[in-house]
Amino acid sequence: MKIGLIRCMQTEEMCPATRCLDAMRRKKDAFAGVEGDLELVGVTTCGGCPGKKAGQRAAMMLRRGAEAIALASCITKGTPIDYACPFAARLAQVVRAAVGEDVPIFDYTHAPVKKKPSAAASGCRGPRLEA
Repeated sequence: MKIGLIRCMQTEEMCPATRCLDAMRRKKDAFAGVEGDLELVGVTTCGGCPGKKAGQRAAMMLRRGAEAIALASCITKGTPIDYACPFAARLAQVVRAAVGEDVPIFDYTHAPVKKKPSAAASGCRGPRLEA
């Protein structure tokens, strides 16, 4: 299956899509039940808030060989910053309208990563710095 990946434009500054690509390569999380090989056709962003360009970009990826579209977990699950796109549901509707009912759409790529508690959250305080 050839897949086009759409990710959050704001999140791309802090995430190189490593976990999305790993989930595809290893066929885990959203891709666990996919039969056959997965091939990434392209990666693009939603175009920025509120994601109005996502449909056009999904259709472009279909013209370039994609058979399915994956919405990255940064859009729908809020990874890596625990803040999902407030426009995710509408963005998914726009993509569905642009690609039609027969094109599979993955509504996430990978499960959120469990974060380790920070020292401050666990009550640990470092030495005080004297002025």
